[in-house]
Amino acid sequence: MTFTVLLDPPPTPPFSSPWPPPSSTSRLPFFPLSSINSRKNGGLSVKNTTSSSVSGHCFLRNRHRSWRRGLRSSICKMAKTDGKSGNSGKMIFEPILEEGVFRFDCSVDDRNAAFPSLSFVNSNVRSTPIASHINPAFVPNFRLVSDQQIVKLKLPGGTSFYGTGEVSGQLERTGKRVFAWNTDAWGYGPGTTSLYQSHPWILAVLPDGKALGVLADTTRRCEIDLREESTMKFIAASSYPIITFGPFASAADVLVSLSHAVGTVFMPPKWSLGYHQCRWSYASDKRVIEVARTFREKGIPCDVIWMDIDYMDGFRCFTFDKERFPDPKSLVKDLHLSGFKAIWMLDPGIKREEGYFVYDSGSERGVWVQTAAGKSFVGKVWPGPCVFPDFTQSKARSWWADLVKEFIANGVDGIWNDMNEPAIFKVVTKTMPEDNVHMGDSELGGRQRHSFYHNVYGMLMARSTYEGMKLADRNTRPFVLTRAGFIGSHRYAATWTGDNLSTWEHLHMSISMVLQLSLSGQPLSGPDIGGFAGNATPKLFGRWMGIGAMFPFCRGHSEMDTVDHEPWSFGEECEEVCRLALKRRYRLIPHIYTLFYMAHTMGTPVATPTFLADPKDSSLRTAECSFLLGPLLDLPALYLRGGSIIPVAPPHQHVGQASPSDDLTLFVALDEHGKAEGVLFEDDGDGYEFTKGGYLLTYYCAELQTSVVTLKVSKTEGSWKRPKRRLNVKLFLGGGAMIDSWAADGDTVSLALPSKEEVTQLVAASEEQYRTRMATARRIPEIEDMSGKKGVELSGSPVELKCGDWSLKVVPWIGGRIISMEHLPTATQWLHSRVDVNGYEEYSGTEYRSAGCSEEYSVVGRDLEQAGEEESLKLEGDIGGGLSIARHIYIPKDNPKVLRIESGIIASSVGAGSGGFSRLVCLRVHPMFTLLHPAESYVSFVSVNGCKQEIWPDSSEQSYEGDSRPNGEWMLVDKCLGLCLVNRFNVNEVFKCLIHWGTGTVNLELWSEQRPVCKESRLHVAHEYEVRALQ
Repeated sequence: MTFTVLLDPPPTPPFSSPWPPPSSTSRLPFFPLSSINSRKNGGLSVKNTTSSSVSGHCFLRNRHRSWRRGLRSSICKMAKTDGKSGNSGKMIFEPILEEGVFRFDCSVDDRNAAFPSLSFVNSNVRSTPIASHINPAFVPNFRLVSDQQIVKLKLPGGTSFYGTGEVSGQLERTGKRVFAWNTDAWGYGPGTTSLYQSHPWILAVLPDGKALGVLADTTRRCEIDLREESTMKFIAASSYPIITFGPFASAADVLVSLSHAVGTVFMPPKWSLGYHQCRWSYASDKRVIEVARTFREKGIPCDVIWMDIDYMDGFRCFTFDKERFPDPKSLVKDLHLSGFKAIWMLDPGIKREEGYFVYDSGSERGVWVQTAAGKSFVGKVWPGPCVFPDFTQSKARSWWADLVKEFIANGVDGIWNDMNEPAIFKVVTKTMPEDNVHMGDSELGGRQRHSFYHNVYGMLMARSTYEGMKLADRNTRPFVLTRAGFIGSHRYAATWTGDNLSTWEHLHMSISMVLQLSLSGQPLSGPDIGGFAGNATPKLFGRWMGIGAMFPFCRGHSEMDTVDHEPWSFGEECEEVCRLALKRRYRLIPHIYTLFYMAHTMGTPVATPTFLADPKDSSLRTAECSFLLGPLLDLPALYLRGGSIIPVAPPHQHVGQASPSDDLTLFVALDEHGKAEGVLFEDDGDGYEFTKGGYLLTYYCAELQTSVVTLKVSKTEGSWKRPKRRLNVKLFLGGGAMIDSWAADGDTVSLALPSKEEVTQLVAASEEQYRTRMATARRIPEIEDMSGKKGVELSGSPVELKCGDWSLKVVPWIGGRIISMEHLPTATQWLHSRVDVNGYEEYSGTEYRSAGCSEEYSVVGRDLEQAGEEESLKLEGDIGGGLSIARHIYIPKDNPKVLRIESGIIASSVGAGSGGFSRLVCLRVHPMFTLLHPAESYVSFVSVNGCKQEIWPDSSEQSYEGDSRPNGEWMLVDKCLGLCLVNRFNVNEVFKCLIHWGTGTVNLELWSEQRPVCKESRLHVAHEYEVRALQ
């Protein structure tokens, strides 16, 4: 296979250490193509490749449908001869949907008792067997333990794992364990195990390149365990079926088959594929107009401005603040005149306030989620005490859809559903109680506890919003963005990767996260470009825009109290990079729009990992610094795969500027056989006439014969007539060189190939031109300090300690904070925090966040395991008054299961006037641990006086002194994981222990005595952590 460089990246600085170029992709035969931005066009071609994934998908859809009731018993292979449930064994199976798709259950009884599928478009399809002449290639085993169903499937050695939905961290998932449980995960890290969406789905790529998809079709909390090589394991409440897709020839074929079950992505309006600008929050309509005007004045393409929650009147949904947004219709009208669309946020939390029309109408219809006692559940979110619609009921969905319909009359172009995990403030679980009650429709599962419907709450809200927008205008396509979702939510909404951080690590992760969602059936996603939390630096923002401008969903977003994150906010050099990156995207919108038409009609993916270019090449399986958009490879330089043709448009300022009569450019890269093909989809860009034939789908082909390349239209579909327009064909030759020819679109175009000598000269000239452009490009300056705003500290690189059982990340420059504490054997991240607050902190007083938690620490010692020493880090921070906190973090070489921390307050220069003694100090160790399963976690210890204690999250803050202190050891227990984090300490150094339960967190604090210190008398606390299996 071959790739040709199509588009140079914007002229950003060379790759720096946090963002290395992907060496693995160099094994593929890549060739440079040339810039497609508004200034320069050019490129070069290559030999040898297969045809484009867009036009070349061939998938056998052998839908032998047999609905005979008696068929089931003849084709089921059972673990027990009588079909009754056993405690373990091989699962029974039957073919469903189409050839190669199988449903597995623990027994016939379990099959008959299974709840309806909320992931399938039609739940009946899951329970209707078909005739089939093949058996599954792999059969899972099951084991029933208490009320849990454990399913395990062993695959051949060398299998690679992907998917698992919205997950952070590495692309290839071997060694990882995640939990499908929708969670508000602000500032998540690479080890966070539950994010905003749940996709209990694994895509396995076998050693020979074939692929297998596996779906655990349950809405309940599901553990997905991939820690054992080439083995997958699901654990969830019984019973639930397993659905397998394949093995098929490629991962794309598996995703096509999956789409036949869970549906394809909604067809997005064309404007939604442009650039979106968002902020929490644009404070007024005047600021919104100012931002929109600046985009046009600076010539930076943009299609959408977003309104976050502060447009509302007191955070009440479906209202507008009368002072800051007094006339939303006029605001939207002005935006439309400038070519902008407006998207507005709606949350599920409805303020409990009589006289508020939304609360009153919902109460009259009885649409609120209930407590176990039968009362409307009330939880605190942005407006204060709120009730929550029960979207599992059709009457609640209809009520919400009617509200949305009326809301659209204000000129609303799209709706953003946020906080719909559902998130609840100031509770340990971050969500509503699991014993809340939903009065669900029978086809969804009927009346159930919240634990049953939790993972689909966001999807059902997005569905209701989508249906409300369709009610408002049948002639436009809805655009909904949802934070929470489930496998199947792509039918109603796009998504983004949540509240990320402005760090190089999160830039790197954003590629993998978009690809995992794509490989889980959600093709329309993207991150907050530049990072949501914290301040991006110019270099970080420019690099992120260079990559993010190629994501399927392209939006910049940032939180309040950070510096502005619009493309012009980081200096002229960064502004130019953003301008070029977005112009490049807008030139490619015909190609991206075509990919989404294929995704909508066929179920093909839009953005895919690089390994799909050659699934048999194991070296590509972990490549996560690049991705494919159809036949385009983004590094962020763009490469076109040999054998491909892609359409390119002029770089408009917004999608609405485009006209069917615009010049059309086709980039052509021949394969080793001298052929290429491609496709272009065109319609009105909105509405549903395309479903009635109102479109034009053009298949182009090119072929080399006797030194002449001929391009022509090979086939068309749709009732649209071909627009009268000019066609510019650019044929890439290699090394950035190209030849081109103009004609009328639809005519046959011939290009005579130059001689070898002429090609050599063209390549040399192209390469020289490229070197000149890069040499004269204005580089983004190295500015790593965006001072004066919250989050400035986020751009640094943490110090990493990795040895034995532990992996830690420490930020010396702000509090010497430990921001990540991961136990490697169990793949459990016990501690994760943002850089500037929480995590593992130490204070010098009894007051919360007293001196020591935010000062800059110096690294005074660093030993590496590779040097034959134990992995260790020594820090020292000045806390004023001649005092310092000294900390030694290490993993002992003779006991690598243990993480030890020794800390002390020392007097380095206490004055003689004080008698050599310091102020009154207390060393307060303040770690904030993450609760992966808050409802199943507790703290356990035996006190000095011999009493056994179990402290659960429903307890208030508890402190222990004297004989009530733990006797040198206490532990954080996670019953669901079957693990406990043991914290051992010297009881003679610790005078007080404190437990504080937060929102999804717990603090286990150790306090020294409180007294002055001198040079001869320091305060000292030594303690250690170890992970044990729960007995």
